[in-house]
Amino acid sequence: MKTILTIIVLIFSILIVGCNENTKPKEQYIDNDRPGDTATVYFDALYNQHNLQKASDFATPKLARIMKSYGTAKQFARSLINLQYDEVVIEIDMSNSSLREQYGNQAKINIVFTGYFNGKKIDDFRSIEMLKIKGKWYVDKIIADPYGR
Repeated sequence: MKTILTIIVLIFSILIVGCNENTKPKEQYIDNDRPGDTATVYFDALYNQHNLQKASDFATPKLARIMKSYGTAKQFARSLINLQYDEVVIEIDMSNSSLREQYGNQAKINIVFTGYFNGKKIDDFRSIEMLKIKGKWYVDKIIADPYGR
């Protein structure tokens, strides 16, 4: 009887631990071999978390200095990136293999933004130039929208 009870408790314990929701921050899951993951976390910090400091941790020193000169994530996003959202979903555009180019320590990534601003749905994209420094990917440049004003 004790062995059956022990087995039941053991199985129940494994199920409880296995079903526990992971509470680690999103940044801890970044695969540094994939520049798109870093770009996604960068824009998530800007648009969804409104955290300029966290976003600047994923930017090159040059871009981080520019970002901090704007003061807030909202001001930086509105002025330099020219995109505003109340809520947004950020994805890597993988629809065409030529849209993501990675050569050694440089990569060019297209990011798709789908969200809402003042109740209107806005879909947009930006191309991002990434640099790999000491084994980690950083956002280096946000390329201006060629079809924008």
